[in-house]
Amino acid sequence: MKRNRNTPEIARKWRPDTQLVRGGTYRSETGETSEAIYLTSGFCYDEAETAESRFNGVAPGYVYSRYVNPNLKMLQDRLCLLEGAEACTVMGSGMAAVFASMMSFLKAGDHVLAHRVMFGSCHYIITQILPRFGITYTLVDGTEPANWEGAFEKNTACVFIETPSNPCLEVIDISHIAGLCRSHGAKLIVDNIFATPLLQKPLEMGADIVVYSTTKHMDGQGRTLGGAVLGNRDYIEETLLPFHRHTGPALSPFNAWIIHKSLETFSLRMERHCANADKLARFLEAHPAVERVFFPALESHPHYVVASRQMTYKGKPCGGSLVAFVLKGGKEAAFGAMNGLHIVDISNNLGDAKSLITHPASTTHSNISPEEQAKIGIAPGLLRLSVGLEDADDLCEDFERALAG
Repeated sequence: MKRNRNTPEIARKWRPDTQLVRGGTYRSETGETSEAIYLTSGFCYDEAETAESRFNGVAPGYVYSRYVNPNLKMLQDRLCLLEGAEACTVMGSGMAAVFASMMSFLKAGDHVLAHRVMFGSCHYIITQILPRFGITYTLVDGTEPANWEGAFEKNTACVFIETPSNPCLEVIDISHIAGLCRSHGAKLIVDNIFATPLLQKPLEMGADIVVYSTTKHMDGQGRTLGGAVLGNRDYIEETLLPFHRHTGPALSPFNAWIIHKSLETFSLRMERHCANADKLARFLEAHPAVERVFFPALESHPHYVVASRQMTYKGKPCGGSLVAFVLKGGKEAAFGAMNGLHIVDISNNLGDAKSLITHPASTTHSNISPEEQAKIGIAPGLLRLSVGLEDADDLCEDFERALAG
């Protein structure tokens, strides 16, 4: 009898660590241990009738890798299990996922509401691209719950938040915003990249859509670009997929395979990431050269209470793998510290096995005016640190040396 112990019904009962190793696996007739790579753009059909039935959706199967491919499907299935989502679509990058998650249903005359602190490219989409299509927007200080209610308009179709936000690690109460969205008939999209599905599950808190850059912690080794959108089946299949199929932000089968394989060690890596980040955050908070540290697990964080309830790892509060901090002395001090580091690399990426540091004002958020940067807390001396998998004591010593200089 053929072994078939990996059905979705069975896999949903597994714990996350097992799902990350076993979930979404498909084996061909050769019975390979490691999932095969399907490097093909198209597929063949035994009969013309088969092609017709696949294109009209009557029969299951693949038609074109721009739509879906065995490697993409395996990744999508595994992410659904991890997130607790009904459906998923993976794409060529995280920003492709963010853009498609909104543009697949927004139309001229709609209004978008967003937290004022977000990644520079997300800010550009909402404030520069959407208005070209007749879509208006409002940015609010989303950390204050009272600010949201008055910002909704009759035509608000979408609320977009990052939590924790990039780069200042502000934490927004997802359940509160989800309740407001339901009462106003708007979809809530949560960019969950910093927390990852291991620490925070927005769908369980009432969000409609979750987006990821799989480039970050999921690959986690700086090799691939990728993105994912997760939500209920109706939204993914009836709204997102038609937009995706006809605009073409497809993920390559090879990249899907790498990300799928990387998920096998995702939980182990995140445990080290988070432990190292916690130690670095507390080290930096005590350092005399540091003016302020932003890390959700520190009691000094302004949203510590919400973060402790919302972000957990295996049942315990967890601050994640990102630390932001402001150095005394502004930009000059920030650049000096970055240049003095021996271990930590200067890079605008994050969620990598290697610790990476960047100066948001001059890199990831440089498309935002200095005046706007000041309003949203991006100080000249602010640095964003993505804590890697190195020995935490070595990282502390690296910063001790760099900050002394």
